[in-house]
Amino acid sequence: MFLRVAAKRQAHCAPLAGAIFAPQLSGFLSAPSASTTAAALPTPTVACRPPISEDHVAVGSRGYHSVNAGRASTFPVKVPRQPAGWRGFSASASVAPSPTGSPAGAPSAAPAASEGDVPRVKLLIGGELVESRSDHHVPVINPATQEVLAHLPLATRDEFSAAVRAAADAFPAWRATPLPVRARVMLKLQALIRRDMDRLALSVTTEQGKTLADARGDVFRGLEVVEQACAMGTMQMGELLENVSAGVDTYSMRQPLGVCAGICPFNFPAMIPLWMFPFAVTAGNTFVLKPSEKDPGAAMMLAELALEAGLPPGVLNVVHGTHDVVNWMCDEPEIRAISFVGSDKAGRHIYARAAAHGKRVQCNMGAKNHAVVLPDADPQSAVNALVGAAFGAAGQRCMAISTAVFVGGSEQWEPLLLEAASRLHVSVGTDPAADLGPVISRDAKARIHALVDSGVKDGARLLLDGRNVQVPGYESGNFVGPTILADVREGMECHREEIFGPVLLLMSADSLDDAIALVNRNPYGNGTAIFTSSGAAARKFQNEIDVGQVGINLPIPVPLPFFSFTGSRASFAGDLNFYGKAGVQFYTYTKTVTAAWKEPSGAASKVSMAFPTSQKV
Repeated sequence: MFLRVAAKRQAHCAPLAGAIFAPQLSGFLSAPSASTTAAALPTPTVACRPPISEDHVAVGSRGYHSVNAGRASTFPVKVPRQPAGWRGFSASASVAPSPTGSPAGAPSAAPAASEGDVPRVKLLIGGELVESRSDHHVPVINPATQEVLAHLPLATRDEFSAAVRAAADAFPAWRATPLPVRARVMLKLQALIRRDMDRLALSVTTEQGKTLADARGDVFRGLEVVEQACAMGTMQMGELLENVSAGVDTYSMRQPLGVCAGICPFNFPAMIPLWMFPFAVTAGNTFVLKPSEKDPGAAMMLAELALEAGLPPGVLNVVHGTHDVVNWMCDEPEIRAISFVGSDKAGRHIYARAAAHGKRVQCNMGAKNHAVVLPDADPQSAVNALVGAAFGAAGQRCMAISTAVFVGGSEQWEPLLLEAASRLHVSVGTDPAADLGPVISRDAKARIHALVDSGVKDGARLLLDGRNVQVPGYESGNFVGPTILADVREGMECHREEIFGPVLLLMSADSLDDAIALVNRNPYGNGTAIFTSSGAAARKFQNEIDVGQVGINLPIPVPLPFFSFTGSRASFAGDLNFYGKAGVQFYTYTKTVTAAWKEPSGAASKVSMAFPTSQKV
C-alpha cells in the first residue's frame, strides 16, 4: 500500500499567521518592520481549512512500518498539501543550526529568517503591552514547518521587576474590590473566550502542533476553570462558631496572599494559564505569568481578553524568558506563591529554590501513566480508549496513557491495537482529517526516537513503528507516528523514562495483584486507569493503587474543576493541588479571629494570669 497525498492545490485559505500574529488582531506582537502592512498579514477566515484534494498521486511506501509475524506492511496516511506561502510568511526558509551560545531553551535548529520579517512578542506590564528592550530572544517555531513565527524576548531584570512592582501596586485596590465584582470579570472573560475559541485554538495549533479539535479541547478545559472561578464566593467562604466561650465568637476567613506567579509548559498553552491566574485573581491576588517560550501566543491572547473583560492594570502581568526569569520568580520577596507545570528537573529546582525563600509552591511534574486491562474488559471500548489516550496530542500530555498492563498477556489485544493505531492520520494540525500532529521540537523527536531504539535493543517487540513517517509538503516537520512496543519489562529505559511522544508500551501481569504492584512500584503518581466489567476488581484497584487520579473504564481521569487535579508522589511537589477547593486554599491563607463582645458588668475586673479556656473557674 502507498502513502497518498493530495496533488491538486486549491486557492489559498486565509493565512493562518494572520490569526495569530497580525498586529491589527493581536496587540501583543509588534509589527516586524515599518514597511509591514496589513496586506502582508491579512485578517484570517478562521473557518477556512487547508484543502484536501480527491485527486491523489502515489508517492511511495512511507506510512507506518508494521512488524507483525515477520511481515512488514505499510498503512496509508492521507495528508493535505498546502499552497506555498499560505501562512502569509516566506514560503522558503533554509534551516540553519542555532548560533553558539543561544539562550537556554532555544531549539537546536531554526530556520534562518530576516529579523525584519518576524514580529516580536510583547510583555504585559501594568496593563500595557510593551516592547522589551532585551537584546536576546528565542524563536517561536511552527513544529510542522520549522517556520519562525515570532521572536520572543528574554525579559531583562528591570522588566521583570517592573512587572512585579505593577502587581504589588495593584494588589491593595484589587484585594479591596468586592468579590462579586471580581467574579463578574471572570464571567465576562469566559464569554470572551467562547467568542474567540477558534482563534485561540488556531494559535495553539500553529505554535504547538496539536490538531484543531484537540486545541479546542485545550481551550475548553481551561474555560471550565474560569467558569468555576466565578463561584469563588462559595469556595472562599470562611467559618464562624459563636459563643465558644461566654460572649466570645471565633471565625475564620480566607484572604489573598498578594503577588503570585505562574510558570507554564508548552503542551497546554491555553489550559494551564487558565488553571492559574483566574483562580488567583478572583481570590483577590495579583499575578505575574510566564508562558512557555515555545508557544506564548495563546497565553498572550488570554491576557488581552482578561484586560478586555475588565481586569484592572497590574492585576495580571506577563513576562517572557527561560531560566533567568524562573530563578527571579523563585527569589523575588514580593512573590508569595508559585504555580508550575512542566518537567521533573525544572519542577524539583523550582520547588526547592522557591520553598527555600519561604514561598508556597505547587509543581505538577512528570508522569508514567499505566492502564490495567483485565481479560473481561470490553475489547473495542478498551482499545479505543488506549489508542486515544496514548496517541492523542502526539502523546504530549501529562495524563497520556503511555503503558498498558494486560492481565494474562497482551497477545490477544495486539491485533486490535495495531489495527486501530494504524488507521490514525498523521498530518499538520490544521488538516481536518488529522488525528495527531507533530511533536514540539526536533530535540523532542530525537529523544522519542532514542527511547524507542533503546526499547528495541533491550528486547521489546516493535509492533508499529512511526519513526519514519513522512508528511509530504512538511518534510521538515517534527512528525512521529503512532508506535507500539510489546514485551516491555520493568527496568527498561523506555519504561523508566517519560517518553512524551506517541509511543504505547505493552506489558503483562499474571494477576490483578501483580498489576497493582507493578504500577505502585513506578515512582510517578499522576494518573492510572483500569478496564474491566467487574465492580469488585474496580473497587479493589481504586483502593489499593497508589496514584492520585484513577479512571475506571475511562483512560484520562482529569477531574472537572469542582474537584482538584490530584497528581501525587513524584508527579507532584507541594501540599495543595491545582484548582478546585485545593486551588482556592493555595492562593489564600486562613486568618482566624476570636472576638469578645461582652456586656459591661459594672464590677471591677481582675487581671487573670491563667491560660484562657472556655471553662468557668
